[in-house]
Amino acid sequence: MRSKNAKGPIMCLVGPPGVGKSSLAKSIAEALNKEFVKISLGGVHDESEIRGHRRTYVGSMPGRIIKGMKKAGVINPLFLLDEIDKMGQSVNHGDPTAALLEVLDPELNNKFNDNYIEEDYDLSSAMFVATANYVEGIPEALYDRMEIIELTSYTEHEKLSIAKNYLIPRSLKEAELSDSEISFSDEAIMYIIKHFTKEAGVRSLERVLKQIVRKFLVASLRDKKLKKQVINIPEVKHYLKKEVFDYTQKDEFSIPGIVNGMAYTQYGGDLLPIEVSIAQGGKGNVVITGNLKETMKESVNVALGYVKANAAEFGIDYEIFQKVDLHIHVPSGGIPKDGPSAGTALTTAIISAFTNKKVSPSVAMTGEITLRGKVLPIGGVKEKTISAHRGGVRTIFLPEKNENHLDEVPKEILKDLEIIPVKEYKEIYKKLFCK
Repeated sequence: MRSKNAKGPIMCLVGPPGVGKSSLAKSIAEALNKEFVKISLGGVHDESEIRGHRRTYVGSMPGRIIKGMKKAGVINPLFLLDEIDKMGQSVNHGDPTAALLEVLDPELNNKFNDNYIEEDYDLSSAMFVATANYVEGIPEALYDRMEIIELTSYTEHEKLSIAKNYLIPRSLKEAELSDSEISFSDEAIMYIIKHFTKEAGVRSLERVLKQIVRKFLVASLRDKKLKKQVINIPEVKHYLKKEVFDYTQKDEFSIPGIVNGMAYTQYGGDLLPIEVSIAQGGKGNVVITGNLKETMKESVNVALGYVKANAAEFGIDYEIFQKVDLHIHVPSGGIPKDGPSAGTALTTAIISAFTNKKVSPSVAMTGEITLRGKVLPIGGVKEKTISAHRGGVRTIFLPEKNENHLDEVPKEILKDLEIIPVKEYKEIYKKLFCK
């Protein structure tokens, strides 16, 4: 803002759907007093969409960048490059990623060449903000030129605040109602968040709130006496009927072979119970169920290999591995599961099953494990911690290198939890099994 010639970084806002990436980009444009131009890149697989068509073709036109500049009417707008991770490639129509390199590279975009206008165009005064759902989908060449800013999922308390201050007033305005005619209690909003939405953002929450407002409007037209209503939990049940979603809660009783892992999903986080059972009279076979993908299957093999290598220390007779069959199951088989972060939970569940020792259902853990028993850092600490707290967990084992990520977790949640950072798995073993 202070310098007209300074070239700011190309920001890329990465986060799940509905967390406000596009809204944030629009707010940046308003704060900087810039014209806002949105370009949707999802499904774009033709270089000409970016760089334009040559005028010799019938129906030729400039690319989206030049058309965006024309729409803005200024030389320094803010471009929102939406869903940059969903661009495709075509063998016959060039690579749009390569065309975007010329747009985003500060050393090149002062001479951007559009095939239609056939003249160099200076884009150096324009500001670019990209959005993506997943870092993995961003082409590497573009990734190197952008500053990645991760937007994590909202907590339930943040969703409550957003609903009260933005979503409900907007829903009432669209229905031409006032807050004196219909209002929502905090308990009702939280009930909706927990049982009628399962998302990282607030799109479904807004949709459900609008649904209730519309149903109240219809009810008030049918019943002239219904002039005002406070929406509490009974009213939510009346308008929406049955609960749609529910998050995993900890078990009431501890059972050998069952341990709580922690999952990071597109909806935020959830508890991930891991079940291990032993069938006597087997031949050492291992069955894995629960729709586990390749990386998580490898985690199972690593965990089992580590337990076998340290069987004597864990109080397990090594010969038993050849005399039993092992079944490892992760519930909710309809949901694919992947990633290495369940390593510590898998190891604990295997030890618990073989030693017939119980692990409290109030305990959860996350962390990748190596064959030497080292506990490696993982992602999604905020979401996992919040989901564990919501599920009734009170003790969490976390990789030591993830301890600094706890700053992202709300303090009202941390005060209810005992967080135990660990470097090696044997620290977990001593806490749980050596009492």
